[in-house]
Amino acid sequence: MLSFLPKPIVGVLSVILYFLNTLFWFVPVTILAILKLPPVSRWQSWMTYLLDACAVAWISVNNFTTALFTRIHWNVQGLEQLSRKDWYLILANHQSWADILVLQNIFNRKIPFIKFFLKKELIYVPLLGICWWALDFPFMKRYSKSFLQKNPHLKGKDIETTRRACRKFQFKPSTIMNFVEGTRFTKEKHDQQQSPFSRLLKPKAGGVAFVLGAMGNQLHKMLDVTIYYPQGIPSFWDYISGKVRDITVNINVLPITNDLIGDYNDPVYREHFQQWVNQLWQHKDQELAALAQKGVA
Repeated sequence: MLSFLPKPIVGVLSVILYFLNTLFWFVPVTILAILKLPPVSRWQSWMTYLLDACAVAWISVNNFTTALFTRIHWNVQGLEQLSRKDWYLILANHQSWADILVLQNIFNRKIPFIKFFLKKELIYVPLLGICWWALDFPFMKRYSKSFLQKNPHLKGKDIETTRRACRKFQFKPSTIMNFVEGTRFTKEKHDQQQSPFSRLLKPKAGGVAFVLGAMGNQLHKMLDVTIYYPQGIPSFWDYISGKVRDITVNINVLPITNDLIGDYNDPVYREHFQQWVNQLWQHKDQELAALAQKGVA
């Protein structure tokens, strides 16, 4: 509606509204997080539903800001297969900080609130740590190979600790997000990696395997998400200032079969899982090439 305004003004106004919206919802989330501290299961479950409602409302207002100041043509395929009553793992390519806003925009109120695995140490971040805990962001504890070689008695303890933290998800539909490449795509990173893919960085299979191992059978389906920007990869500023005109997102629902869940330290399972992820990434690379060739918007 206000996309006719000069792009710098649109960007500044968007930042102000994003900030005010975040500040507004930070207050009830913090209060509910404190109220959730008593270790009473049913009480904490009620607080979780209220907290998730706050998070969904926060995203909804952000989406309204995007619609108010931009004129993005969304070409999204696959949403009709989704439900807010299911459990999902999202695997997506990562090109820009705008990717997170894109995913929140298209998935809000279509699937459960999207959460990320965080390092266990982040729970101690002032204010944010308690909010992440209250919103049930799963905290993971991982040991390196060198650490396990020095402390073999701790083998498997990291996945077991994370699995215990994820038990709450079996009672409430949830969505876990994973950017498989581990970082944003740039030509410099692509060349440095000598990636075998033309439009993607090398996938980090270990992170996905860790999530599947920790969540066990709690996750029911996998969402293979491909994000494509026909005008080129935008910056976060490009997105909020209205410079992005077209965004294509393809969603493919995949089953989580038993062979995809295992111990990544097992060489047989690791080789099988790496092959599966590489095949998924090869298909995604071909999909991005096809979209670019067709000039799909």
